[in-house]
Amino acid sequence: MDELPDRESFAHVDDLMGGLANLSPRRVQRLLEACHSIKVKRLFLFMADRHNHAWFKRLDMSRIDLGSGKRSLIEGGRYDPKYRITVPETLVSSADDV
Repeated sequence: MDELPDRESFAHVDDLMGGLANLSPRRVQRLLEACHSIKVKRLFLFMADRHNHAWFKRLDMSRIDLGSGKRSLIEGGRYDPKYRITVPETLVSSADDV
């Protein structure tokens, strides 16, 4: 995720995240708490939420530092207010428009 969008495509990372259904929530929690990249944490959580992984619901978001301010990961994308990041429009569900 750290290599987005320069060296990796959003579509590829999205496909990878879709396959991570069986992660340990305790390990993910520890990794996210130890991670220093706000961009990586926000994007990881955005995609985990997007794929509705069961382990995602067990994370304690209050212990994960997501920094402040907005982050733009791609020009001409769509802003996600929950994670305060701009991502490709194709990743944002049309249900968010309601």
